[in-house]
Amino acid sequence: MNEDPAHDAVALRKAAEQESRRLSQEAERLTQRLTQDPELGEEWLRQEDLTYGGLIAIGIVMVQALLPYPLDTSAMTCVIAFAVAIPLLAALIMVNRQEQFRRRRTSSRIVAGAKAIAQGAAFLGLVAGFWHLHWIAGVVVLGSSLVAVGVHSAGFTALEWQSARPAQEDPPGEQPLDDGPGEGAGDD
Repeated sequence: MNEDPAHDAVALRKAAEQESRRLSQEAERLTQRLTQDPELGEEWLRQEDLTYGGLIAIGIVMVQALLPYPLDTSAMTCVIAFAVAIPLLAALIMVNRQEQFRRRRTSSRIVAGAKAIAQGAAFLGLVAGFWHLHWIAGVVVLGSSLVAVGVHSAGFTALEWQSARPAQEDPPGEQPLDDGPGEGAGDD
C-alpha cells in the first residue's frame, strides 16, 4: 500500500467501481438469459405443475383425515385454507398447460393473484394441519418450509449462474450429471 491514504482510498474506490460494473454486467446477462430462455420457462412450468399437484394431494389427504372429527380452530383453518387452495391450484395447472401449449407465459393479473392466494392458502393449510396435531409440529413445518425455499433458491441460482458463465471447471463439491452408459450414480 502507498503511504498516502488519499491515494489508497481513490485506488480502492476505482477497484470497487470496476468490480461493481463487472458484477452488474454479469447480473444483466443472467437476468436476460433467465427471462428469455424458452427451455427454462418450460422447466418453471413443469416445476409449478409438480408443486401444485403435490399441494392438491397434501390438501386432500389432510382434509380427509380431519373429516370424521370435530374441528378445533387449527383444524377448521386447515380445512378452509385447502378449500380455497385446491380449486385455484387445479385451475393453475390448467393455465400452465395452456402456457406450455402456447409457449409463453400469461400476463394476467388475475392469474398472478390466484397464484399468490393458492400458494398462501395451501401453505396456511399445511401449517394449520400440522399445528392441529401439535403446535411444535406446526412450528417445525413452518421453519422447514422456509429452509426448503432457501435450499431450492440456492440450488437453482448456483446451477443457473454456472450454466450462464462460459465453460469453466466445476466448483469443488459440484459434479456434472453424466448420462453416459455405465456411468451413473449407482455404479460405484
